[in-house]
Amino acid sequence: MPIFGDLFLSEILKKPVLDSKGEVIGRVRDIIVVKGDPLPKISDIIIEKKKDLFRVRWEDINIFNKRIISTSLSKDTIETYHFSEDDLLAVRDVLGKQIVDVHGAKVVKVNDIKIESYENEALFTSVDVGIRGILRRVGLEGTSEALLSLLHIDFPHSLIGWNYIQPLKPKLKSIALTVPRQMVSELHPADIADIISKISLEDGTHLIKDLDVETAAEAISELESEVQAELINAMDTEDAADIIEEMTPDDAADVLIDLPTEKAREILGHIEKEEAEDIRELLVHKEDSAGGLMTNQFVSYEPQITVSEAIKKFRQDAQEAETVYYVYITGEGEKILGVSSLRDLILADPDVKLSEIMETKIIHVSPDEDVEVVADLMSKYDLVAIPVVDAESCLLGVVTIDDILDVIVEEATEDMYHAAGTSEVRF
Repeated sequence: MPIFGDLFLSEILKKPVLDSKGEVIGRVRDIIVVKGDPLPKISDIIIEKKKDLFRVRWEDINIFNKRIISTSLSKDTIETYHFSEDDLLAVRDVLGKQIVDVHGAKVVKVNDIKIESYENEALFTSVDVGIRGILRRVGLEGTSEALLSLLHIDFPHSLIGWNYIQPLKPKLKSIALTVPRQMVSELHPADIADIISKISLEDGTHLIKDLDVETAAEAISELESEVQAELINAMDTEDAADIIEEMTPDDAADVLIDLPTEKAREILGHIEKEEAEDIRELLVHKEDSAGGLMTNQFVSYEPQITVSEAIKKFRQDAQEAETVYYVYITGEGEKILGVSSLRDLILADPDVKLSEIMETKIIHVSPDEDVEVVADLMSKYDLVAIPVVDAESCLLGVVTIDDILDVIVEEATEDMYHAAGTSEVRF
C-alpha cells in the first residue's frame, strides 16, 4: 500500500474511495489511529455515503495517495461503522486540538497531520501547527506558496514530530507534548507559566507533575493567583506541600490565602514546622498591604561585626533569601538600626564595623501600609527594596521591587479592563 510523496490528512478528507470494480463507495470522513512501532498508524479508513458510515481496514487498501484511494473489497462487503469513544479518530480527536510546543514555549493548534509510509504501514509522523496547515485544509496552500514565492517571501513549514505527543487515547479534549523533563525545565519559568495558563486545568496539572519540584514552584509563582489556586487545589496534598515548601514564604502565602481554608491547613500540616511558621506569619496580613506583600527572608547582622565578617556570613545566608539587595543592621529584638547596600559593603574597608558604614536615615513602612503608598515611596527614593517594621521599629520583612512591579502591572491591567468595560462609544 504505497503512499507517493508527502501526504497530509487534509489532502485525503472527502476524497472518493473506489471499490474493487472502480465504483465510488463513499468519501473519506475520518481515520482510526492505533499505536504502532515506532509511531501511531492507520488501522481503518472511515467512509461516509449518504450519512451512512463504513470502515475499510488498512490491509484492504490497495492504493492510497492524494489522487486515488481504493480498496480490494467490493461495495457489498464493506463493514458498517458507528462512532465509538474507544477509537481514536484523527479528525474528531486530534485535528484542531491544542498542543504545547515546548521548543517555541507556546500553545499551538493542530492544523493538519502528516502521514508517511513505512514497511507497508501508514504512520502519523508529525503535526502541522502553522499557517500552511490552515491554507492546505481550505485548498489554498499552492496558490499562497506561488504568490509568496513571487514576492520572495519565505513560507516555512511548522511541523512538530508526533514522537513528542503523549500516549494515544480517544476523545482527547487536548493533547500535549511529552518531552524529556530536562527540556521543559530548561524553559524560563515565565514561559512554562504562559503555557500552563493556555491549557486546561487537567493538562496543566499533568505538566506540573512532570517537572521537578523546584521548577514547578518557580513556574507556579509566575501564574495569576486564580490559576495558582486551581492548580494547587487540584493536586494531592503531599504533592502540593512539596511545591509550596519550595516557594519563598511570601509566594507561598499568596497561594495559600486563595485556597479553601481546609486545603490550606492540610498543606501547612505537611510542611516543616519552621517554614510553615514563616508562612503563617505572612498570612495574617491583608493582601493589598505591605505586610501581605513582604517576604520575611532577609539578611540582617549586628552592628559590631566587621565588613569582612559580614561578607563571609553573607555568602552563606544569601542562599536562603529570595532576593537580596541590602544588608540590614539590627539590634536587640531585630530592631532596625541601619542599612547598607551591597555595593557599599563590598567597597568598604574590610576591618571597619557595620555601624560605621550603615545608613541610619531609613525609609520604611508599616505592615498595614497600602501597596500604592509603598510603590510611591520606592519610586521617590529609587529603592529596590524597602523594610517593613512594626511600632517598635522591629524588622518584620522586606518588600522588593519585583513584588511591587507585579502589583502595579496587575492593577494597571484591571484598570484598563474596567475602563474598557465602562466607557461609552460615541459617534
